[in-house]
Amino acid sequence: MSRQLVARSEKETERAARDLALHLAPGDVVYLEGELGAGKTCFARGLAAGLGAAPRQVASPTFSLVHEYAGAAGAIVLRHLDLYRVKDQTAELEALGVPDVLAGAPVAVEWPGAALRRMLPPTVEVRIDLQPDGSRRISIGRA
Repeated sequence: MSRQLVARSEKETERAARDLALHLAPGDVVYLEGELGAGKTCFARGLAAGLGAAPRQVASPTFSLVHEYAGAAGAIVLRHLDLYRVKDQTAELEALGVPDVLAGAPVAVEWPGAALRRMLPPTVEVRIDLQPDGSRRISIGRA
C-alpha cells in the first residue's frame, strides 16, 4: 500500500487516517512525520476513531510521551507516542518499555528518531507536508 492524497481540512486528514486504520493490526507501528502544525495529532485522532476509540480522547501527548486509547469494550485500541521533547532517545525509550508498547494494539509515533527506528521499526510511514494553500499533502506507505 502506497498512496498520496491532499487533505483540505482536518476532517479530510482524519478520514485518511480512519481509512488506514482499517488495515492496521496489533503490533503495527505507524510513524507520523511532518513539521510542527502539519497535522500529525489530527491524523492520530483519525486512527483512534477508525480503531474504535472516541476521537475526543486524542490530544498531543507531548508532556506525557505515551497515551493509550480504549475502544467501547475497554480494550486498548491504539498507543500514541510523541517524542518531540525526548533528548536522549535510547535511555528514555528504554524507560518507556519500548518495544513492549507493541502488546495488543497498533502504535502511532510522532517525531520518531534514529534510536526508535532501531528499536521499533515502522510498519507504515505517514508523511504530512503543509502546502502554500493551507492544505496538507499526505503520503502513506508500507515500510
